[in-house]
Amino acid sequence: MWPCARPASHTARGLLRRSPAAGARGVLIPALRELHTSTRWHQEATQASPSPEVEPVISTPYSELTIGVPLEVRSGERRVAMTPQNAALLLKKGFKQVLIENGAGFAAQFSGHAYEEAGATLVNASRVWYDSNIILKIRPPRITSRGLVGTNNYLEGFRKGGVLIGTLQPNIDRNKPVVDSMVRKGLTSFSMDMIPRITRAQTFDVLSSMANIAGYKAVLEASNHFGRYMTGQTTAAGKIPPCKVLVIGAGVAGLSAIATARRMGAIVRGFDTRSAAREQVQSLGAEFVEVSVKEDGSGGGGYAKVMSKEFHDAEMALFLEQAKEVDIIITTALIPGRPAPTLLTEEMVSAMKPGSVIVDLAAENGGNCEITVPGQLTDYKGVTVIGYTDLPSRLPTQASTLYSNNITKFLLSISPKEGHFGIDMKDEVVRRSIVTHNGELIPALPPIAPPAPAAKPAEVAKEEIKAVTPWQKAFREVSTVTGGMGTALALGKYTGPLFMGNFFTFSLAALIGYRVVWGVQPALHSPLMSVTNAISGMVGIGGFFIMGGGYLPQTIPQFLGAASVLLAFVNVSGGFIISKRMLDMFRRRTDPPEYAWLYTLPAVLFGGGFIAAASTGLGGLVQAGYLVSSILCIGSLTGLASQATARAGNILGMLGVGSGVLASLAAVGFPVETLVQWAGVAGIGSIIGALVARRITPTELPQMVAALHSVVGLAAVLTSIGSVMAAVSHLDALHMVTAYLGVLIGGVTFTGSIVAFMKLSGRMSSRPTILPGRHLINIGLLGSNIATFGAFLTMAPGAPVIAAGCLAANTAFSFAKGFTTTAAIGGADMPVVITVLNAYSGFALVAEGFMLNSPILTTVGSLIGVSGSILSYVMCVAMNRSITNVLFGGIAAPAKTDFKMEGEITQTTVDETVTSLKDAQKVVIVVGYGMAVAKAQYPIAHFVAYLRAEGVEVKFAIHPVAGRMPGQCNVLLAEANVPYDIVLEMDEINEEGFDDVDVTLVIGANDTVNPVALEKDSPIAGMPIINAYKSKQVIVMKRGMGSGYADLPNSMFYQPNTKMLFGDAKATCDAIKAALDASK
Repeated sequence: MWPCARPASHTARGLLRRSPAAGARGVLIPALRELHTSTRWHQEATQASPSPEVEPVISTPYSELTIGVPLEVRSGERRVAMTPQNAALLLKKGFKQVLIENGAGFAAQFSGHAYEEAGATLVNASRVWYDSNIILKIRPPRITSRGLVGTNNYLEGFRKGGVLIGTLQPNIDRNKPVVDSMVRKGLTSFSMDMIPRITRAQTFDVLSSMANIAGYKAVLEASNHFGRYMTGQTTAAGKIPPCKVLVIGAGVAGLSAIATARRMGAIVRGFDTRSAAREQVQSLGAEFVEVSVKEDGSGGGGYAKVMSKEFHDAEMALFLEQAKEVDIIITTALIPGRPAPTLLTEEMVSAMKPGSVIVDLAAENGGNCEITVPGQLTDYKGVTVIGYTDLPSRLPTQASTLYSNNITKFLLSISPKEGHFGIDMKDEVVRRSIVTHNGELIPALPPIAPPAPAAKPAEVAKEEIKAVTPWQKAFREVSTVTGGMGTALALGKYTGPLFMGNFFTFSLAALIGYRVVWGVQPALHSPLMSVTNAISGMVGIGGFFIMGGGYLPQTIPQFLGAASVLLAFVNVSGGFIISKRMLDMFRRRTDPPEYAWLYTLPAVLFGGGFIAAASTGLGGLVQAGYLVSSILCIGSLTGLASQATARAGNILGMLGVGSGVLASLAAVGFPVETLVQWAGVAGIGSIIGALVARRITPTELPQMVAALHSVVGLAAVLTSIGSVMAAVSHLDALHMVTAYLGVLIGGVTFTGSIVAFMKLSGRMSSRPTILPGRHLINIGLLGSNIATFGAFLTMAPGAPVIAAGCLAANTAFSFAKGFTTTAAIGGADMPVVITVLNAYSGFALVAEGFMLNSPILTTVGSLIGVSGSILSYVMCVAMNRSITNVLFGGIAAPAKTDFKMEGEITQTTVDETVTSLKDAQKVVIVVGYGMAVAKAQYPIAHFVAYLRAEGVEVKFAIHPVAGRMPGQCNVLLAEANVPYDIVLEMDEINEEGFDDVDVTLVIGANDTVNPVALEKDSPIAGMPIINAYKSKQVIVMKRGMGSGYADLPNSMFYQPNTKMLFGDAKATCDAIKAALDASK
């Protein structure tokens, strides 16, 4: 809670200039320019109102400045203000020298040799003070009884205009002579204990760092003087009850004490006057005790305020009751500018059981216990009262490390421009922490006011949601069943057995596909699309039925059939190889062996057995082959439900396609010459597909998948046209309808996929291409398709020219429709477009299956169509868009808004980011398409491995529409060997929560983390987002402040806990990686 008093000061604007007489030594002479009232400062800090014109801040290059670190001479002080690691950092930043007094780090276990290796210079005390421009200390210089500055601190030898930074506590009476001496010497000084508790100053917060250690050490000291175990045990000698601990004050020190006592097995209770502390105490597994009086103790600067008499009396009664029950009490209560409040009276101490322990962390300011003697251990009626004032110093190595980190970051923050030291009095942290400025005592600012209580939102009248009655529920279910059965009855009456047989196959396969695809992990959506894309290559089976002519095709239909087979096998080969490459990226070294080569056994047995059996007569072999193929394809999609079975699923897909092709070859019964032709075109297609698939990089997967979809679409067009032309003299209605639909769907898929490929690969602008009157154009094209369809049905049978003309017109209109609809869709919607095209390719197979009465094509087409449809639905939900809005060129597109942002953009640097990551306990990395474009996954994986090796918990968060196809970011991270078990989906990471996340690193994401989506009147209201804004600190990597696809500003960028790290993601991640490596 209140770890130390925090004075403040009135405002002043100041400039830092170098004295001409300073010469090469670079003596600093701060010049005080003007004073402003505290009211004026408050308005400038909170409202950012325009200020009067001031001179630019004069700064001094680091290369002209020497840093000095003296030995701490206060009795019992074992800490040092600078560690070797930070000495090296300051020299790396460009400071001229770092002077360390001999023996300064000895008590903290930092040897002189370590400082010399870091580049620092070991000198005697006088040189530290005389040769330095800036002195870094922990305690104030010691004052003798005569009021003179002790010679062992050499403040009198410090040059005029020098800068002193330390924990000076200038508001305490005993330190007034030190302040007077600094005024007389003309020094500039900063007190680390006056740094305000604001988000930007968290990394400078010495009081919190030391309070954290003090809370931890307090429990250890209490345990050392307590005569029993902290944890309960049951032994052969008897049962030992656990120790009961009461922690008064749930600030940094209190929470640290609670966490430590809980880890040691004690029963812990926590008390705090601030209601907000309840959840923090309970989250650590402690019981929160409170009084019956309702009064909130939240005060300014993160501390508690003085409570009312009524509350105080109730508090005292509670403490007396608790003192009788608990074994250890740890008090942490301090209020800025006041002596420590008395919380434990002599009566309470007397009420405690003999052997109990009290640790008073407020002893230095008088103590919270009446019995406390500052700096001493007291025994009162069998109760040990610990009043040590140097608890952080009793862990000198850890305390020095944290203090050094804080003071080094603070020093580097006093920099108006890169590589320079200069005092900008407009900087709130500088202004509130400065004590003297060029020998002028700077008046104190009033404490930061506590945040105003949130206004109670006006109650919005909600529409009353009426519960569905049992009657309504039953009626709806019965209506659905009745409609389905009625539809089946009508189809049976008005169609024939051939159609109903195929529809039966389609319905069952769709139902199975629906169940199977919903079970696939989102991380495997990219492999799912690749596998279904490979299976859709079975569209080439339709080409088998129109191939012929011997070694070479002789007629147009035969040429079309051969071309269809060639394209289909490009798809099959390329799709399965890409799938294998992706799935191999997810494989971990610890995974058990899979023995994929064993699957050659069923392949050889089935293939050889099928050929041997077919040589003596087909019988039901073709249907058996189709059955095996269908089951294996279903098993392939089922295998993609988990990482453990995904690679086996890909192999099952290969076996399924192979068995389907073998059965189809048996069905068409090619002569040897045509079989050779088939083997040639299939082999060429397979080789082309394999070569392309092996050259593709994971970043190029989206455009590759789009290109393969176009191949399926074109193959469907060629097969449908060839089938009609080969049987034009005896066409039936079912053949004609399904062939026409095959051309229509295949044509839209072909050109739509080509446009998607060009947009994703950068060969075409990703911006929507809006044609004048595009909706009228699309309606006209659809009307033309319907007109040619009517002409085709009525005039095509027996008329090859008319049939060819109608199909050619249908092809042209379909190609045009695919272009106009897809070109009008922006690049950000490509994830949905790709999944829709995936569905189209499946439904093109279904049409072909109906046309050729091929159950295998109907089955696999249904599986693929359902898979693409489900993925499209998932993408649309994740973007809060309708499928109509996406597909038809921006109908009802999100409107622009004048949504106003509040707050300011805070920039950060790579070094600050590295420090935040190293200091964090839990980090979440949110990745988006920016990571894919920059190919930043490798440096990200490298520094994630470093952080995890250092004990930092790191997780990734991926939005469903991150990347340019479902699951692309998962594949890219897998490519860089990021373990898939630390990569979480949006729902998973949101369920875990961000409240305990120290740093969230957002790389290449915008709309997917935009809290504007939570606003009721926002254009993207309702869009699910990753709740990154809830973490303690957010660092966003972006090239600039451009908005996302929704063209909305991101309110998270303006939050006080957010910092912007501008630059290319790859270059920035490489810089973070290099900085982490250099710090090893």
